Amino acid sequence: MKRVINYNNTCSMRFFMENSKTFHRKKIVTIFFGSLAILLFLAGRLGYLMIFQSDYYTEKADELHERERSIKAARGRILDANGTVIADNKTVCTISVIHNQIKDPDKVVEVLSKELELSEDFVRKRVEKYSSIERIKSNVGKEKGDAIRAYNLDGVKVDEDYKRYYPYDTLASKVLGFTGGDNQGIIGLEVKYEEYLKGQEGMILTVTDARGVEIDAAGEERVESVPGNDLYISLDMNIQSYATQLAKQVMETKEAERVSILVMNPQNGEIMAMVDVPEFDLNNPYTLPEGTDTESLTEEQKQEKLNQMWRNGCINDTYEPGSTFKIITAAAGLEEGVVTPEDRFSCPGFIMVEDRRIRCHKTVGHGSQNFIEATMNSCNPVFITVGLRLGVEKYYHYFTQFGLKNKTGVDLPGEAGTIMHKMEDMKAVELATVSFGQSFQITPIQLATTVSSIINGGTRVTPHFAVMTADREGTEIKRFSYPASEHIVSEETSATMRMILEQVVESGSGKNGYVEGARVGGKTATSQTLPRGSGRYIASFLGFAPADDPQVLALAIVHTPQGTYYGSQVAAPVVRQLFENILPYLEKMDYN
Repeated sequence: MKRVINYNNTCSMRFFMENSKTFHRKKIVTIFFGSLAILLFLAGRLGYLMIFQSDYYTEKADELHERERSIKAARGRILDANGTVIADNKTVCTISVIHNQIKDPDKVVEVLSKELELSEDFVRKRVEKYSSIERIKSNVGKEKGDAIRAYNLDGVKVDEDYKRYYPYDTLASKVLGFTGGDNQGIIGLEVKYEEYLKGQEGMILTVTDARGVEIDAAGEERVESVPGNDLYISLDMNIQSYATQLAKQVMETKEAERVSILVMNPQNGEIMAMVDVPEFDLNNPYTLPEGTDTESLTEEQKQEKLNQMWRNGCINDTYEPGSTFKIITAAAGLEEGVVTPEDRFSCPGFIMVEDRRIRCHKTVGHGSQNFIEATMNSCNPVFITVGLRLGVEKYYHYFTQFGLKNKTGVDLPGEAGTIMHKMEDMKAVELATVSFGQSFQITPIQLATTVSSIINGGTRVTPHFAVMTADREGTEIKRFSYPASEHIVSEETSATMRMILEQVVESGSGKNGYVEGARVGGKTATSQTLPRGSGRYIASFLGFAPADDPQVLALAIVHTPQGTYYGSQVAAPVVRQLFENILPYLEKMDYN
């Protein structure tokens, strides 16, 4: 019995040992082939990275040892109709520090805080900040930048770039606009034509060691910036300058809130001048007008005042045009055939529309008069009669045909649209008041554009500034074109309107716009600002010359003049003085 037990135990041991050896062999083989597979995978991966991804990782390695600093591009200049540079660039410097390269941080803090007139705390925070590069201050004058460079401080970088510079300061400020700290356009033409003006930034590449210290022997690599294109515009700074003087003069003498003057070519829509005083200093656009209590303003209030200061009333604001809008009513009436120049009317000083008694500005009435005389007299009842003859549907048709429901498309940002009654809400009384320029609002640029289209033979033009872009040598790159809609009125209606409006200036309410030796057409207006009865008025005059072939149109608007407030006495003399000065100039310059 014992033998059997021993024998069985021996067999069991042998069997166990043989199974154990087999198991270990399998385990070794599994581990071997597993390790081999891993090694093959790693080798394959390494080969893939070294062969197929070598460019990518070489670039990444270079990035670890390269530090880049941007070089601002010189922004394209803006030039007026005579080729005068009115927006240029000044060389300035950007001061930066590189933490790992600074050897004497206290000296760096001392020099930069003194030279840049910054607090030591401000500079020290940036000097001690662990970053690839830390900007201390931009738009530093070149002389100051050169002075800092002369200290030869390790870790301090002085890079030259550009800052926008406006040689005429406030002139045409609301047209040109300005740029921000990054040299990007903020308002005006600067932002409208950003894609042409901005250029392409360059960069400076330097090689560093593992600690981030530049390797002098490696030098630096520069990718030069590409300057922006120059922008040539129709604005004539001689006309702009004189118009601005007149606007300031009337604003001072009449203690007005604001004065706007528009001068444009009615044949093609080119704007020669756009004034909206008070204007602001383009080289210090964030400085509020003198006398503003900035200490008591919150940031939101300050920004609101800045927005108001930058606002261009010629395109951003609407107003009731008053009697200058009678030009549109007259053109629609003549075109539709509901009135002729010879038609006679009787004005008793008022007209009844439904239950409303609407007065003429001459309360005793103008008596019997034909349509030409009624326009010369700016007689409200006559124009109400023409409007009522047209009716709401036809009047609305011409309002649309003349382009008044759409924006003009002027190449400045923020143009406001016309505020007009809906046709279904326009009853007889509303039609009557619209007919002589009240109870709705348009922008000055809309009025000037619509009248240009009526007197130029019937072509709706697009008002604009930009003429072309060119390189620094003046080689044309792109010439701008603008849409035009023909036949908004017939040639006959256009000629009749020119004749009537010339009579207005020769012998009618616009006689203060008459220019000796020139044929001038035009229309005055005096409108009351809302709310009615506030005693606040807007005086305006729209004139054009020569009356038989208009080449220049001017619109002067005086907001809230003190004392006498009639357009014939306040605004018409402004356009007369403007024409007396610029008509000989335009003839000499052959502006046709």
